[in-house]
Amino acid sequence: MSTSDIASIMENSKEVDRLRKEQEDVLTEINKLHKKLQTNPEVVEKPGDMSLSKLKNLYTQAKELAETEMRVSNVLLTQLDALLPPGPPRKRLGNEQKKKQKKNDSDISRVSPSMRNQHDNPASLKGEQVAARVTTEESDKDEYIVVKVIHYDREAREFEVLDEEPGEDEEGGGQRKYKLPVSHIIPFPKRNDPSTATDFPPGRAVLAVYPSTTALYKATVVNPNRKRKTDDYLLEFDDDESEDGSMPKRTVPFYNVVALPEGHRQ
Repeated sequence: MSTSDIASIMENSKEVDRLRKEQEDVLTEINKLHKKLQTNPEVVEKPGDMSLSKLKNLYTQAKELAETEMRVSNVLLTQLDALLPPGPPRKRLGNEQKKKQKKNDSDISRVSPSMRNQHDNPASLKGEQVAARVTTEESDKDEYIVVKVIHYDREAREFEVLDEEPGEDEEGGGQRKYKLPVSHIIPFPKRNDPSTATDFPPGRAVLAVYPSTTALYKATVVNPNRKRKTDDYLLEFDDDESEDGSMPKRTVPFYNVVALPEGHRQ
């Protein structure tokens, strides 16, 4: 291993660190701008306001930084592979694993940049309402409710959330707290930021808050003429038959509708 090889590896390592820190700074600015738009959404209507343009530039910058980090990381991996002694062959993905990986990649690509930011930066959800699965893996059905995020533990990758709806079965009818893993939390689209919303087409199965409740159930999108992301959804909820056997169509705001989790049990 030559001195120039070591120097090149160290230089690329420093560059990866620099790129990550710069991405963190950009994400901080994005979160600040999101908070500003949530608090004062009318600001975008003022003449000369550049909030949306600035937000777009920040996302473009974040994307470019992420792509640059990937390129430098790949160079660094190639350098390290060339210097490390040969080991056992790496396990290759089988066809089924490849298909699953491609499916996951395509699912991620359909999520809006703002929503991906919420998934990638769980701490940004503090104080927000989210959909939470409060049942265990052993349960026959998945129960999702609306909760408020109180705290995120980075080391345990665990959320502490509050069910703000007083429970009838709780002593004194008080509010209930849960500690849940990241996989049990689904961020809602922000009502003042349509860019965080996914546009679900007619026929798509989704998870949505049933009107006048804080519980989420599986439903199907039925409105054919939804033109904007901020338009309400018209949904048919599973197991919601009327006495005459028909399926009522219920109106649900876009910010109470999320993608149906894979393997959802109801």
